[in-house]
Amino acid sequence: MHEILIKNAFVIDPVQGIHGDIMDIPIREGRIVDKVSGNCEVIDAGGNLTLPGGIDSHTHVCGTKVNFGRYMSPEDMRAGRTPRRGAMYPTSGYTVPTTYGNSYRYSRMGYTTLLEGAMAPLEARHTHEEFAATPMQDMLANTLFDGNWSLFEAVADKDIRQAAAVIGWTLSAVRGFGIKLTNPGGTEAWGFGDDLSGIDEPVPNWDITPRDIIDTSINACEFLHLPHSVHLHCNNLGMPGNYRTTLQTIDIPSDLNPDRQTLYLTHVQFHSYGGSTWSDICSEAGKVASSVNAKPQIVIDMGQVMFGRTMTMTADGPMEFRLYTLHHNKWSNHDVELETGSGVIPVYYSRKSAVNSIMWAIGLELALLVKNPWQCMLTTDNPNGAPFVKYPEIIGLLMSNKYREKEIGQVHRLTTERTSLGTIDRELSFEEIAVMTRAGQAKALGIIDQGKGHLKEGALADIAIYPVKPDQTDPSLQYEEVIGAFQQTLYTLKDGIVVSRDGEVVIRGVPNRTFWVKADLPGDMDVMKNPRFVEKFSRYYSVDLENYMVQDEYVERGVVMNTRPE
Repeated sequence: MHEILIKNAFVIDPVQGIHGDIMDIPIREGRIVDKVSGNCEVIDAGGNLTLPGGIDSHTHVCGTKVNFGRYMSPEDMRAGRTPRRGAMYPTSGYTVPTTYGNSYRYSRMGYTTLLEGAMAPLEARHTHEEFAATPMQDMLANTLFDGNWSLFEAVADKDIRQAAAVIGWTLSAVRGFGIKLTNPGGTEAWGFGDDLSGIDEPVPNWDITPRDIIDTSINACEFLHLPHSVHLHCNNLGMPGNYRTTLQTIDIPSDLNPDRQTLYLTHVQFHSYGGSTWSDICSEAGKVASSVNAKPQIVIDMGQVMFGRTMTMTADGPMEFRLYTLHHNKWSNHDVELETGSGVIPVYYSRKSAVNSIMWAIGLELALLVKNPWQCMLTTDNPNGAPFVKYPEIIGLLMSNKYREKEIGQVHRLTTERTSLGTIDRELSFEEIAVMTRAGQAKALGIIDQGKGHLKEGALADIAIYPVKPDQTDPSLQYEEVIGAFQQTLYTLKDGIVVSRDGEVVIRGVPNRTFWVKADLPGDMDVMKNPRFVEKFSRYYSVDLENYMVQDEYVERGVVMNTRPE
């Protein structure tokens, strides 16, 4: 029987309302318990900050487009190389590391749960294979429906029940977790060389609009009682003036779920631009934040941009093509049959660029202007805004106005004219950071009851101990110490096993899980018995229906979250 006692921990656990108590945390067989025996292993936290394991509710670390980024950028794979050492396999890559590289770096930072932000159903097997090779984290996969023809038919028919049937069957078939919409309707238009300029513009060849797709998907999601809400990448990403589309989208959902948000908007920094051209682009983060503040049924994540090189990748194919026309860099675009698509292009965010500097400021504005930290998650849309290893720097910027002022002095001068960042003096607390990186993400994903995001008795013993003592540290002034602490834990525990100590991975891996949703659909909602669905599949897909399903062998440590429609 494996037992551990963490002693003298400075615990912040927002789910339980623990705001900085010195506590002991007993662990037995991977779970937090009420007490352990006298023969247990003891870890002395020494009054250092102790949090539940970190959760990234929107990242891109596994799947086909991630691999597109890897093999089209050999220069990046030469960076971030580490040799085989102890329990660690060799790694490579900086902006798009290998799976082990991703896992080790997240582990050093105290992260134990990752949501892959966009999995194409037809290519799900590959994603799950890479999940298995991300050994220190539990995994989830949002599943793309933005160009799904069967869903479009249900939307056109205004048939919520049929839409729910398609979504429920697909999630079960590919072992997916939640609904992801990326530029809904726009990715379908891109198959014909076009895009959509607004949420009320018709989708080519379909008598539907993005608004219809979003609204139907939201209602189908709630009909199915999925743990996570619709996860939406809004239309018009990265375009000057796109804040109007974002505000229109925020107005779509009503409050349909008392336990969580009704709509999760991802990487909202990229959707908060004012102006009409790149020459007059400005921040409208204030208007977007005000709209979020007025609608508790909305949750967003930042999508923070940080300076340096990175790799952009998204199912938003037309947006990636627009980036290509701006950067004239190597570029990849990919179509996934009747479902979705993607694009990949390397970029460099420069302090000398007015546009890049304004983008950097907007993400910080959003996090500081959204009043409730449970409504704004800390992300970079890894690697689109920046690699996730930049999270500690972002935490420093959010906790220290002095640090922000220093950085503002080094970016393009137009940043102070076209954003409000320099006028915001709010500094986030350790507790607010804990919400934005753990508790809020667990609630938004609907996995608190799975033992994630908290340290209650019975919770999974996913724990991060950071080398900083909050009662002796002023983040406003000692921001460098805070940044250093969040870069490297003293201990990261996954399922009650020490996986990282002082920045060194000390175990080859743990039995990581894949959380996926199985909808218990009644017989009349079985799409396999729907002649129109079966005929379309046979006619248009390159694989047979029976070969589409992801077999159990690909998800050997799957955790099924059962759901039942109304």
